Amino acid sequence: MRDHYDFSKLKRVPNPFAPKAKKSITIRLDTDTIDYFKTLASTAGMPYQNLINLYLRECAMSRKAPHLVWAPQKP
Repeated sequence: MRDHYDFSKLKRVPNPFAPKAKKSITIRLDTDTIDYFKTLASTAGMPYQNLINLYLRECAMSRKAPHLVWAPQKP
């Protein structure tokens, strides 16, 4: 190895993976939901966070919206 390298003539190249970078967030999920995805992920042989990300990406790409029905609260 050299003691000194000259990087002054290098050209900047944009990172091709930057647009696809993942962002770390905090999300609160029910224990049952996490257990469900952990079981599915272990069957598929992948980390459960990746499985949740794949599922959410599929929902976003297909524009799937949740069907919410709110029950009126009793006084």
